Amino acid sequence: MNRRRPTLLAALTLTAAAALTLSACGSDDSPSKGEDKIAGADTGGKPSASPSPSETSAGNRPEITFPSDAKNVFEGGKTGDAKKDAVLADSSLAVNAVDEAIFQGSTSTKALGYYNAEKALSSSITYAQGYIDDNDTWIGVTRYFNRKVTFSGEDQAYVTYCSDESKSYIKNKKTGKVDRSAATADSYVLYNTKLAKNAAGVWQTTDIASNRGDKACQP
Repeated sequence: MNRRRPTLLAALTLTAAAALTLSACGSDDSPSKGEDKIAGADTGGKPSASPSPSETSAGNRPEITFPSDAKNVFEGGKTGDAKKDAVLADSSLAVNAVDEAIFQGSTSTKALGYYNAEKALSSSITYAQGYIDDNDTWIGVTRYFNRKVTFSGEDQAYVTYCSDESKSYIKNKKTGKVDRSAATADSYVLYNTKLAKNAAGVWQTTDIASNRGDKACQP
């Protein structure tokens, strides 16, 4: 299988606001396959991609680097609302930080604990360590789309989004073998995450849950 995230990262206790966001994203009233144009579905037009990992360093923020054969693409990063955009930017960096740990073969990277905290950090360490222990990495492109933000107070937010892993593949570092199995429904994952703004102004991901194969994210 070409699934890049084979297990749930953590169990997220949903608040009423987050539950509403998740149910709206995963409604059974979603368009049929012929009408569901995944790219830019929540933007009303051409999707905007977030900056590449190497372009995200600012101030004291740690730089995140990816190898040349791997890339995460985040759609819909510009909503017109500065606060939502800040949350989406840091949410994407939390994802990139986990992948960087996999690429570096170490869970001691600066970015991992900078953009992830609490349950999300502990589960991300466990997740990345699984790759490291198996001597695995990944190559290709993973697309993140249908990203939506809900706020709960001034310093707490929830972000739901889908991932498309149909063009990213597990690669074994020792053998160099790449698993290029055909994409299936399990190549698409629905995520629901909780974020909190820390004293430094960073929106850290503190909890996360995922549902592989969710109907809301299918093409």
